[in-house]
Amino acid sequence: MLEISKRNARSWSRIGARALYGTAFSAMASSNQNIIGMSADLGRSSGLARFASEYPDQFINTGIAEQNMVGTAAGLARMGFDVFASTFAPFASLRAGEIVRMNMGYMQEPVKLVALGSGLAMAFLGNSHYGLEDVGVMRTIPGLTIISPADCAEIVKTLLACVGFDRPVYIRLTGAINLPIVYEEDYDFQIGKAVWIRPAQPTTIVSAGSTVGHALQAIKQLEEDGKDVGLLNMHTIKPLDAEAIAHCVASSEQICVIEEHTSVGGLGSAVLQHINEFHPDYKGRVLLHSIKDRYVETGNYAFLLEVNKLDAAGIREFLKESAGVS
Repeated sequence: MLEISKRNARSWSRIGARALYGTAFSAMASSNQNIIGMSADLGRSSGLARFASEYPDQFINTGIAEQNMVGTAAGLARMGFDVFASTFAPFASLRAGEIVRMNMGYMQEPVKLVALGSGLAMAFLGNSHYGLEDVGVMRTIPGLTIISPADCAEIVKTLLACVGFDRPVYIRLTGAINLPIVYEEDYDFQIGKAVWIRPAQPTTIVSAGSTVGHALQAIKQLEEDGKDVGLLNMHTIKPLDAEAIAHCVASSEQICVIEEHTSVGGLGSAVLQHINEFHPDYKGRVLLHSIKDRYVETGNYAFLLEVNKLDAAGIREFLKESAGVS
């Protein structure tokens, strides 16, 4: 059921990241009694309602009590269970931030905290539900792995890789229904190892989450005009793949970091910090294309991507006007 194929990629894309999370988790956990699913009163919103009904001994709803959810998840993880706890991104990273810091960071309990609707995906629910600061918050916690899957196939890969993974993980799910497809066949996925989608070029994009798919669409349009742009899927935002960044530095005159996150503290900040520390002699440019340091409009998801120039058209415009790819 979790086989990566063109057919599955299309059907998964249609239902989107949140529903696919529930589908994939249910398929995975139904055959492994050691896996526990937890929710802060979002069982239906996370696609886990059917799983909760069919496997009640493997599902815990803490109610709208995200701090309690993370604390309980940490206790279960210490007892040897594989625990996947899910809620909306701002509630996972901000409301429960102190408990994440102590139980997942300081105590290193291997909880997998799944942030639903990260970025702008919550659309009309507005700024109270947007997850635009979460990477910046989670990056400051020592020992916490951060993964942002590029598409639904990579969500499946991420979940499977996290079973038995002995360190705490923050899984950032971005995008809505009709999620751009990046992978239509199986591939090698390793936590901490970025994936090249297009080889490095004088201009190379580094991205994570559903923005990878939009960037790929923009690149395909540019390829029709004879312009080649590299694309690196940095699905693991922490720790960064140092080898992949070194290859970017050696091969690219400019590195464009594109992300559905505020310009403060996200993947762009991480890449800049890494290059400054480990490649101080890099003569090229690092350009950031993200959401400005502001509160964002409310509207449907497609509109929000368009306004913030994070859809394929907006990314293509950025590459032409700011990066000079024309």
